[in-house]
Amino acid sequence: MQTIQLNEEEKKDVLRLLKLRDEYQRTHQIEKYFATKSDRAGYFKHMEFFRNGANHRQRAFLAANRVGKSVAGAYETTLHLTGDYPVFWEGRRFDKPTKGWCVGKTSETVRDTIQIALLGPVGEWGTGLIPADRIEHIAKSAGNRADTITIRHKAGGVSTLGFKSSDQGRQSFEGATLDFIWADEEVDLGVWTECLMRTTTTDGIIYTTFTPLKGLSDMVLSLVKDGNPDTPQEGIAITQCSWNDCPHLSETVKQEMLNALPPFQRLARSQGIPQLGSGVIIPVDPAEYTVKPFELPKHWRRIGGLDIGWRVTGALWAAINDEDGCIYVYSEHYRGEAEPSVHAASMRARGNIPLCIDTAAHGRSQIDGRNLYQMYEELGLPLINAQKSVETGLFVMWELFSGGKLKIFNTCPNILSELKTYRRDDKGNVVKSNDHLCDALRYLLMGRDNAKLMVPKDDDLAKELMEDTSFYTKDSWMFS
Repeated sequence: MQTIQLNEEEKKDVLRLLKLRDEYQRTHQIEKYFATKSDRAGYFKHMEFFRNGANHRQRAFLAANRVGKSVAGAYETTLHLTGDYPVFWEGRRFDKPTKGWCVGKTSETVRDTIQIALLGPVGEWGTGLIPADRIEHIAKSAGNRADTITIRHKAGGVSTLGFKSSDQGRQSFEGATLDFIWADEEVDLGVWTECLMRTTTTDGIIYTTFTPLKGLSDMVLSLVKDGNPDTPQEGIAITQCSWNDCPHLSETVKQEMLNALPPFQRLARSQGIPQLGSGVIIPVDPAEYTVKPFELPKHWRRIGGLDIGWRVTGALWAAINDEDGCIYVYSEHYRGEAEPSVHAASMRARGNIPLCIDTAAHGRSQIDGRNLYQMYEELGLPLINAQKSVETGLFVMWELFSGGKLKIFNTCPNILSELKTYRRDDKGNVVKSNDHLCDALRYLLMGRDNAKLMVPKDDDLAKELMEDTSFYTKDSWMFS
């Protein structure tokens, strides 16, 4: 093989060209996707989703996890902003600059998912799917979040894209006139309906990409007929994409992911089918998470969860080992038909530990019409509004249990009993019976970032109490 000899200037030129090539590839990521016929053949579900845009104003990509659903949404969004449609494109086309929105569940998911897919990480904007040399301006909001961006369109002029979150409420989606809207992850039905109105006068399009973990939610039911995912409502196109529809997932990886999933989520997370199934919610042998009490290191943070009811009021307290992420539920309160002052006295005895409380407590008490949240707060409990996203909370609970990161002292018999019968009905709904402490557990897990570092008043007393296992179900553990 003949060796080419280069002088120093020629070597510098080659190096400069290689750097230019690398920089071009880094700032033109979109050219890597669906670039070959084999790619497009392998990702035929993605192609179907794109193609359906030519004849449908509303589309949904009901997809499994890890199949590239957000990539699909970001890819199409980039094409509508730039006008650079590839030759294979059979979906909707705009021949002029466009106005659009990207919508996520929260401002954090917009920043961490949508923004990164389109623009790249903060500090490296221009390395996402939108080519860097097409970005005219990025208007930022708090927390390095993109608020509005302008992109040069192939036909001349600029396209405009705004970033929105579903938790801003339906009212924040009123008024605009847009060509397209992409919603990544499942948004509220009211937001989706408002998005449809924003594109009516322009004959625009709206498309969503999400894994249907909420089952047959209002949003899903608005897309499908008679609750059947295989039958979309008139005028709506639905594409379902499973792990088997994506060549980048090996059989080994698919099996590993399936083994890590709770049974009721396997259809949704592996096939994009909005079905939760029935049966036990935590299919883990209690022996794997039940432990004998031990002395809790005083540097472990504490957090609690509280579910208020008239028949039963339940609360749990947990300690968090930040070194390995393990959470230990060490005490419970379980009592029915008592005055709030009685419950509060028992719970105060555990110390000034934050309690994540059911937001239903903001309603009126049947006792005298007062706000239960205020009543318990006046009685000295440090309360925090619980995050009540049921499916998210259940999945966090399952992940911790299955990963060996959530343990329960065997001196907490009521939560251990509830977990054994914590289940779903044949429609996939959580059975609301004998689940007060399970709800409290979900609240404290979702609010564990609020856990507080507690320091025992008396180390000798703390050790003495630790030797008495009855302490864990009594009112003895005192913190400042």
